[in-house]
Amino acid sequence: VDTLALDVNRLDVSERSETLQRCTDLQNTVAETLKRLRTLTKADESAPIGNYDQRKRDEEERLRTLQDRLRTLALQLQPQDKDAGPSSTEAEEDSSEEVSEEEDESQEDEDAAEDDDEVNDEDAANDEADHHMMSTTQKAAGSYVALSAFTGEEEGDLTVQKGAVLKILQKNEDGWWLAQDSKGNKGLVPRNYLKMTSTRDQESEDEGDSDEEPEAENELVKDKPSASSNWDSIRKAITQIDATDVLSAMGAIPPGFRPSTLSKLLEEGASYRASHYIQPKLSQSELCFRDLQLDPDTGKVRARSSRVCLTLTLWSCRMIPPPGVGLQVLSRHVRLCTFNGTQVLSNIHTVRATYNPSSPKTWSFSPRMSSLLPCLLDGDCFVRCDSDSPDLGILFELGITYIRNSTGERGDLSCGWAFLKLFDENGALIPLRTQELAVHGGTPYEGKADIDGTSTKRGTSSGVLQQMLMSRKLPKLIVKLRSPNTRTRERLSLLPDTIIGCLSTVQLLALYRQLIADALLLDRVTMQNADLICSAVLGTFPEALDQPDLMDAFKKSWVESETNLKRSDKKDTAVMKKLFESVYMSSVFPLLYSAEMPAPLWADENTETRRAHLIYSPVHNITKESMLSPEHSHQAFDISQVTYDLLSSAWQ
Repeated sequence: VDTLALDVNRLDVSERSETLQRCTDLQNTVAETLKRLRTLTKADESAPIGNYDQRKRDEEERLRTLQDRLRTLALQLQPQDKDAGPSSTEAEEDSSEEVSEEEDESQEDEDAAEDDDEVNDEDAANDEADHHMMSTTQKAAGSYVALSAFTGEEEGDLTVQKGAVLKILQKNEDGWWLAQDSKGNKGLVPRNYLKMTSTRDQESEDEGDSDEEPEAENELVKDKPSASSNWDSIRKAITQIDATDVLSAMGAIPPGFRPSTLSKLLEEGASYRASHYIQPKLSQSELCFRDLQLDPDTGKVRARSSRVCLTLTLWSCRMIPPPGVGLQVLSRHVRLCTFNGTQVLSNIHTVRATYNPSSPKTWSFSPRMSSLLPCLLDGDCFVRCDSDSPDLGILFELGITYIRNSTGERGDLSCGWAFLKLFDENGALIPLRTQELAVHGGTPYEGKADIDGTSTKRGTSSGVLQQMLMSRKLPKLIVKLRSPNTRTRERLSLLPDTIIGCLSTVQLLALYRQLIADALLLDRVTMQNADLICSAVLGTFPEALDQPDLMDAFKKSWVESETNLKRSDKKDTAVMKKLFESVYMSSVFPLLYSAEMPAPLWADENTETRRAHLIYSPVHNITKESMLSPEHSHQAFDISQVTYDLLSSAWQ
């Protein structure tokens, strides 16, 4: 670093790019060394070392000082653009040749640059590691528009106004980008305040700033951009940004919030819903079913083992930053699925969290209720997955559904995510116990970002007490993994190889699989027959499975009917299948196609209230016997309401 500093002082213009590359390489080396140093512990040393913690802190301080020196050298080595304004030396040499207005502007820039140099010289000696470690950086010159005004709070920050066009000189992974404004001032700006302009706008801007080149003059004659072209690019960039960028720039949400990834997958269709995964899966030849076979001796569905078969309980989420006052939160929830680091491998299951205004940063699950706990609030879940991926795990996405008070716009945001890898390096299942998972901002595809921007540019303290205090402030998700009991394991073995759901519905799902196995493997004339199967239960139960309030009504009626059975009848599969069909047709099917029942709408209080009133009110109780009475109206009849289509339901 000392050698580089000497070379910069006697640098020729022709050697600037080569020296800048040396500086960048040194920055990466120092950052990597500091990263490795922070992971070291006293146990890693080959021999005893006295005063280990103090020596480690001194070494960290030395490396951060080197980082600051390299950062200063990198700023000096940045190429000077024609539109960036003259430096102090050039302004002194050319001041006699400029007109009075240009002379005044250059003099102002010169004074500002001299003031900045004096402040930098005074603070360099007393640097207290004010900047966070800049990890591996990438050079990326391009024009960006400031979405909102930003006022620099520390030395090295760049103050920008809303709508200002900035040139990005360096992108850092910590979210602070090195930018340069139209006056040549350089500094750090948060990336969530910036929006990239389109390529066409950049080309027009470059043409407008290169009047001295003949080729550029010819292009200007052809295109003749108007004086408002700069504002046009700004307006276009602002109108094309999504709601999350606007909310983040306004400060309505923490910078780590993102549009919900799993909510988008659920909106694409039924391919990530339980109604899809509960259906039988065809083999590769499409001549039989891969996960649905009958035991010829008992006539029951043959149990199938899966690589992962466990139950988990969502306990709580802690230190989750709430959104700002401009948003009204309609729902706080956790969506979970199996994940291998690149793709979702199962259906997406949602559990709604309960919220106490006295503890705004804490979410809880499975509240105590005198009646049956609704499926949507039940934190007890089951997980089955047969993927052989070594990186298989469970992905948890903490989300909120909101509505903007000013515009009435609805949206889904991810407040953070956590990933629990289920297998270690040797391929063994991890211990089934309570896990405290760190919640990261961004998305699983971005890496481990910070949620609320508390990771500043300052170095972190290595004291034990400080680390303990900081760990309590980090967002966490607490879950408990358990091995299912014998009865639950037997029922889970009847389900598809991959599926996630509410633990209280396992018995109902197992009976549905038994009914569908009878219809497909016993009652069909031949295995090549693909005619419609006349069964309202088989055809409509998957649709009801995606509506938690209807499943609650089904569970309530099922519990009431099952309590009246004898113990011997509860062990008789034939009796239980008939009871399943009877309860479903009397409690769920009439509601599913009632014209009075509003269509389900996620996190809409009015819709949920109306549906609950129809489901649980005795006045509006619709039974199988009263379905055809003139007192109740139903949707127009469709053949899909009473038939099961094998060709459209089974999947590969």
